[in-house]
Amino acid sequence: MIAIKVDAVFDGERFLPDGAVVIVEGRQVHSVSPPTTELPAGCEVLRFPGTTLLPGLIDMHVHLCCDSGAGALDRIPEFSDDDLVTVIENALAAHLRSGVTTVRDLGDREWAVIDWRDRNRDSAFPTVLGSGPPITSPHGHCANMGGEARGVEQLRRAVRERAERGADIVKIMASGGANTPGTDPAGVQFGVEEIRAVVEESHARGLGVTAHAHSLAAIKNAVAAGADGIEHCTFVTTDGIDVAGSVVADLVASATTVCPTLGAVPGATPPPGVLEMMRKTGFSLEQRAQTVAGLHGAGVRIVSGSDGGISVGKPHGIMPEAVISLVDGGVSPPEALATATSLAAAACGLGNRKGRVRAGYDADLLVVQGDPRAGVTALRDVRAVFLRGIRA
Repeated sequence: MIAIKVDAVFDGERFLPDGAVVIVEGRQVHSVSPPTTELPAGCEVLRFPGTTLLPGLIDMHVHLCCDSGAGALDRIPEFSDDDLVTVIENALAAHLRSGVTTVRDLGDREWAVIDWRDRNRDSAFPTVLGSGPPITSPHGHCANMGGEARGVEQLRRAVRERAERGADIVKIMASGGANTPGTDPAGVQFGVEEIRAVVEESHARGLGVTAHAHSLAAIKNAVAAGADGIEHCTFVTTDGIDVAGSVVADLVASATTVCPTLGAVPGATPPPGVLEMMRKTGFSLEQRAQTVAGLHGAGVRIVSGSDGGISVGKPHGIMPEAVISLVDGGVSPPEALATATSLAAAACGLGNRKGRVRAGYDADLLVVQGDPRAGVTALRDVRAVFLRGIRA
């Protein structure tokens, strides 16, 4: 049994008054008590002065098969099976160092991540949820991952394959992407009926669906088809950015979860495709954060993911920057932290055991120096990470 004494605790929803002592027994949190609580006999005490304890972060959008280098998405097919194992494990180690204890992989190369997860379910790495290769149109965005499909029957068959292989969620590329030459972020790759077929087939097998959607048209299609989540949600049109009020209202009414994939290495230059999209649409990263904060203020369900691994500016382990960007855009620190903890856990089906500092929940815990209420950049200063009760 371990007692962790800190000055402040964010429990996944709110900050507890006057700090707390968190007692861990085995893989789970045993209790969360006031700092003056008498400790059980024989309890090992770990003191972290001037710190805050939080649930381990959940990164809702990563690419474990990408190595964080230039052109990482394009270079995935160059890796051998052994190379991919190394890339995946290096990626997970980087996430863990940053305080991330659960990741949702949305860009598998064939089935490398799913197969790795199945072989390493009790490893010293973060918990891995995976989509398998994203479903995309022929020659569409991220087609090199192996998920091309066309027409309703092929799409339904693709969903069945993912269910049989043990995917945790189905991802479909509803629009093109900035980092795949020849695809159009302002266009659509699938219509409403095609996405609806994916949603119906997935829901029949107990799987949620999240749609990569940069374009306003693709967002509309995904919401109309009943997708559970939208990745990026950039509102791109051929004329710029159009955060249409009617679409925002539909996102709220449908309770669709949006993962905007904010955050990057401070000062990093975005990849050429992203720079071109920014030039055409006239938006900046700062404006993007403000837009997402506006969606949050309107009642859209926001969760945080980093898109980690896809470029030098978005390497693995960049998740704290996604939360920091939300706060920079205008979201309060507690609400921003919830997008990477309790709200993220609920969105990926783990809300009964992760994302909170609560008795009976997994002892996935993060200790940072300072108080994120005073400065959310405290997330960058990791003092300790506990993964299922063991200090990493």
